[in-house]
Amino acid sequence: MHYTTQIDAAKKGILTPQMHHVASYENICPETLRELVAKGHVAIPANKNHICLTPYGIGHKLKTKINVNLGTSKDCLNLDVEMEKVMTAIDLGAESIMDLSSFGDTAAFRRKLTKECPAIIGTVPIYDAVVYYNKPLKKITSDEWIEIVRMHAEDGVDFMTIHCGINRDTANSFKQTKRHTNIVSRGGSIIFAWMELTGLENPFFERYDEILDICAAYDVTLSLGDACRPGSIEDAGDVSQIKELVALGELTQRAWDRNVQVIIEGPGHMPLNQIQANMEIQQTICKGAPFYVLGPLVTDVAPGYDHITAAIGGAIAATYGASFLCYVTPAEHLRLPTVDDVKEGIIASKIAAHAADVAKGLPGAKDWDYAMSEARRNLDWERQFDLAIDPNKARDYRTSSTPEREDTCTMCGKMCAVRNINKILRGEDVDIMD
Repeated sequence: MHYTTQIDAAKKGILTPQMHHVASYENICPETLRELVAKGHVAIPANKNHICLTPYGIGHKLKTKINVNLGTSKDCLNLDVEMEKVMTAIDLGAESIMDLSSFGDTAAFRRKLTKECPAIIGTVPIYDAVVYYNKPLKKITSDEWIEIVRMHAEDGVDFMTIHCGINRDTANSFKQTKRHTNIVSRGGSIIFAWMELTGLENPFFERYDEILDICAAYDVTLSLGDACRPGSIEDAGDVSQIKELVALGELTQRAWDRNVQVIIEGPGHMPLNQIQANMEIQQTICKGAPFYVLGPLVTDVAPGYDHITAAIGGAIAATYGASFLCYVTPAEHLRLPTVDDVKEGIIASKIAAHAADVAKGLPGAKDWDYAMSEARRNLDWERQFDLAIDPNKARDYRTSSTPEREDTCTMCGKMCAVRNINKILRGEDVDIMD
């Protein structure tokens, strides 16, 4: 049978090669996965032109996935460094890479990614339009915004963040509510400014059906961008955020009706006590579409450590419904991240994702922890390194401070509780002070 997209195939009862791959990776029944894709509760971003893709599923009953943002800027224009970040992300197991390049030969970098990178590739066409057309923002036409979407689809991008929820209505609501930190979404701020400068409707909203036609032709998953995501905990859950979310819910159904897969972007900055409710509201308004959260950062006071604030929020968000975590690096709010920053951000996000999978009772999630605790009980250092989320760092810590005895570490020495209980249970003497 003929099908256009993964969700179209799923609705027709077809199990695609991508579905078979995802089902095997997730240890889930292929038919169960197909049903989830048909409902829109799982998305498998898989552009037909991204030939080297290793497909992953994002959504209900699946492992929490992470996305890594990278890309060039005017101040930091080094494609070799960005490719090093890409390889670091792949080596560390990131399932998705999002190219947010805002300067230079963006098309060359994007096409290199879709030609060589097996991870899911995402982009934000709004950024690229400003670079590609290289003219005053208000001079970019509605047709030109749409053509950039088509270009990215042709280049093999698997998902695109499209800021179509901030239309004239939601923009007016934003202006009336007087938010504390206004709009912090880069793409959202650009399209809001364009609407204000031109007096026109957001073309991504006004011409949404054309965007759906493009996505259906190449099987691009729509990541419905949250232009009004809160940029501070003061704005969390405000009218601007929720009103845009309602608009995204309506756009989600329209996309599903046209056989286009959807992911919903979410906050942002949000205090701990609001995260669960926010996840549940999104699931209700957007009818179970996969939720992609940018953090959320649970406090605003930790520049230099926002990979930690985001990991805390991400773990809670994924426990209560988020399927996709956008990593945050220590450089957030401060600079373009280095390769080391990227690594720190990925590790923090992977910890959050796995912690949530354990909390959700995802089948097999605790097996990794069980194996690690067994290796610790046995004081099997090599096995611990093999199982560690960052084996190199674990090994470096161990070798940087050599204990007197191999069955101890330099923290407790022969007072090690694990060592001594093991000896007692084996009927041996415990020698602590000799």
